[in-house]
Amino acid sequence: MNLELNQITTLFLAVSLLLAGGLLIRKIPILKRFCIPAPVVGGLLFAILVTIFRQAGLINLTLDTTLQSLFMLTFFTTVGLGASFKLVKLGGKLLVIYWLACGALALIQSMIGVSLATVLDLEPLLGVVMGPISMEGGHGAATAFGGTIEDLGVSSALSIGLAAATFGLVAGGLAGGPSVKYLITKYKLQPSEADINDEVAAAVESNGDSSKGINAQNFMIQILIITFCMAAGSYLGELFSSSTGFVLPSYVGAMFVAVIVRNILDGFKREAVDMKSIDLIGDVTLGIFLSMALMSIKLWEVADLALPMLLIVFVQVFFIVLLGTLVLFRLLGKNYDAAVMVGGFIGHGLGATPNAMANMSAITGQFGPSRRAFLIVPIVGAFLIDLFAIPIIITSINLLK
Repeated sequence: MNLELNQITTLFLAVSLLLAGGLLIRKIPILKRFCIPAPVVGGLLFAILVTIFRQAGLINLTLDTTLQSLFMLTFFTTVGLGASFKLVKLGGKLLVIYWLACGALALIQSMIGVSLATVLDLEPLLGVVMGPISMEGGHGAATAFGGTIEDLGVSSALSIGLAAATFGLVAGGLAGGPSVKYLITKYKLQPSEADINDEVAAAVESNGDSSKGINAQNFMIQILIITFCMAAGSYLGELFSSSTGFVLPSYVGAMFVAVIVRNILDGFKREAVDMKSIDLIGDVTLGIFLSMALMSIKLWEVADLALPMLLIVFVQVFFIVLLGTLVLFRLLGKNYDAAVMVGGFIGHGLGATPNAMANMSAITGQFGPSRRAFLIVPIVGAFLIDLFAIPIIITSINLLK
């Protein structure tokens, strides 16, 4: 039986699966332990059921996911609006070192993915998908760039990217804690008694938050800012692509326009950008667009590439652990804060910033606080990482297309 769901029904299903995933996470501790996102849980379970029904010859389901691009564009715009360079200055030298390490990681992940894909006789662009797109980029980038790569003629790029991102997310949770514990034990590290400047803590807590709170008028102002960035970024992306022949997706243009707008507004009227509202909009749109992406992946297309994908992901995990424990740990000062930041590095280097925060929370809950790590890692993981990773991903795609 062929069953087609229209745009609105597909949206309803996506929201339902998002809420169902959140419920399952609250009921199943292991999902919470590894910070598996709600849309991944709900969407993947639905995709598995669809695959079973299809293979059994019962139902062939078609979804209308055209709204997914709108939610995706909105989410990346909210990421850009979180990019306050005033916070970057407060992070100091360690933030710059950590940020550069993330940029180097994106480049090396691309090299590993493309090299192994070539050796395994796969399309090189799939190596980029199983490299920085799904590893450092996580499910959001896998959804965004997976669709772009499929438009270039590489089938199953989206499904493979989402599957690789899921494996990376779990691996980041498994590898982060033990790696940091090894460093703390080996070097007999302890939390520093020195506290970071109160200005830093205050700036992090009040990152653009408005004292007015969330109300209808203020919320509409944030939507105005977001939609302006989306519109300007979309035109910028189209203009850039038509002028240079270089693929620049609209969501990338929107994100960079949002970075510029945020910092211009900070100079004139800092409270114009209300991060409480922006974060709320970002969380909702991210959840819906990921839910749509996960529930519509065609798992039967990934089956033949399961072993090569697992091999590439395993090499990526092995490399980031070595890079974090042997190189980054020393560059960051070879102290307790550095060890905790390595846990964050492994977490978002293989999946998502929440994974990084969970790794660090588990470590500091056992060994003591690290306020410096909780300043630097979220700032880099939330938006700075994209300023390096996205140009590297776009360049890799255009070189290999």
